[in-house]
Amino acid sequence: MQIQVRPFEARDLAPVIDLSLRAWAPVYESFAEVMGPEVFGRQYPDWRTSQRREVEAACTEGKAHVWVAEDGARVVGFVAVVLEPEGGAGSVELLAVDPECQGRDVGTTLTEFATTWMKEAGVTLASIWTGGDPGHAPARRTYEKAGYTALPLVRYYKAL
Repeated sequence: MQIQVRPFEARDLAPVIDLSLRAWAPVYESFAEVMGPEVFGRQYPDWRTSQRREVEAACTEGKAHVWVAEDGARVVGFVAVVLEPEGGAGSVELLAVDPECQGRDVGTTLTEFATTWMKEAGVTLASIWTGGDPGHAPARRTYEKAGYTALPLVRYYKAL
């Protein structure tokens, strides 16, 4: 696998959305298992539609800096970075890797690329949000390997 990272182009939108939905399906399955069907159904009534919108907004609205990872001509991952207007801080808002390519350093390559780009842009504190559920375990390993420090947080839900 020969991974190249390049800026997102409009032609990448459909493959990025497709791989994102496939990559995040196990995450939402994990959420459903942890939360239970009633709470999950209320919190995420149509996660595919909301994720599609979130990815599309990140890629097209201009707030995020977005890159794709390619293997040959095939898009196999993407990362979206947002810089804080005050300067000094930046965050990886979205990162997804095609499930067929997970475990092959695509996520690591994208994380390292985004981190280096933020540093070169003057960012002095970078952050990445991810879940503590089993579905996010590979992401946590990638971010920890890249030198990020976890701050455990807990969010509670209750169906009323």
